[in-house]
Formats: sequence, structure tokens, C-alpha cells
Amino acid sequence: MDAKLLRSVMGQFATGVTVVTFSADGQPAGMTANAFMSVSLDPPLILVSVRNESSFKQFVREEVRYGVNFLAESQRWLSGHFGGRPEQGADLPFMYHNDTPLLEGSLVQLVARTVDVHPAGDHLLYIGEIEHVSIGAQRKPLLFFGGRYHQMHARSPGNEWSGCIDGW
Repeated sequence: MDAKLLRSVMGQFATGVTVVTFSADGQPAGMTANAFMSVSLDPPLILVSVRNESSFKQFVREEVRYGVNFLAESQRWLSGHFGGRPEQGADLPFMYHNDTPLLEGSLVQLVARTVDVHPAGDHLLYIGEIEHVSIGAQRKPLLFFGGRYHQMHARSPGNEWSGCIDGW
């Protein structure tokens, strides 16, 4: 299978954009990821796919917590910053839930505790149990399709939940 063709084909699947945040030697760090999904509601599990070469695996192992931040359109610059195009001197909007760094202003912030890691080709699949959820202000999500960012031109559904949920 031609890797370039496969990448192009997989780019035809529209996704939201997340920044996965974690502590690296006591400092907040993050990486952009669109390979994210919900796995289970009971127990509440999520999955993040991470390249084997990522420094994430040095710092996040089983029982270690990490954050997942769903980005809004207005946070596009954070996707670039954590996706390999850092803005020098940027004032990064980190905040914390307990000791887990999160990005202030995100549509949703999750904190998950790693319960399993599975090798999968050139990636590692991190399964995390959700321990905290915070839903921010209702705004349009940052979307990625065909190798580019896009805007959603539909009305946002009503948000019946707001605030934080701890201890699922």
C-alpha cells in the first residue's frame, strides 16, 4: 500500500481537532491530534493514537493522567503551535485540573487516566478512563478535512450540559 495514497484517502474523513496535554518533567506540554475517539460509556473510555516517535510516550504511561482539549475555530493557532509549528514567545493558555495541564477556552476539556497502551504499527493507542469533563462556552469547532482546516456552516445544537463533571 502506498503510504502517500493512504494518507490522502484517510484525509477524506473529516475530524475535529484536539490538543492532548500532559506534564513533561513538571512542565506543561501538548501535541495536536485528530486521531481521537470515544471507546466506551461504561466505563467512560477514550482513545488517542500517538506516533511511536512522539515524546508523549516518555511521559505518559499506564496510570498517568493526560488532558484532551477540543479546539474551537478561534484556537486554530494552538493546533499549529502543538502540531510542529510553535509560535516563539506565545502566551499559552494553560490551566490545571489537579496536576493535569489543560488549555483554557477549549470547547471541551477531558482528563483521563491511562489504563492501557496498545502498539499498532507506527503508533501507540492510549486508552484512558475519563475522570473529569469540563464543557466551555458554545462555539464552532475547529474541523480538519483533506489536509486543511474548515468551518462548519450549520447552526450549533443546543448545549444542555455546562460546567464540570468529576468522578464518573
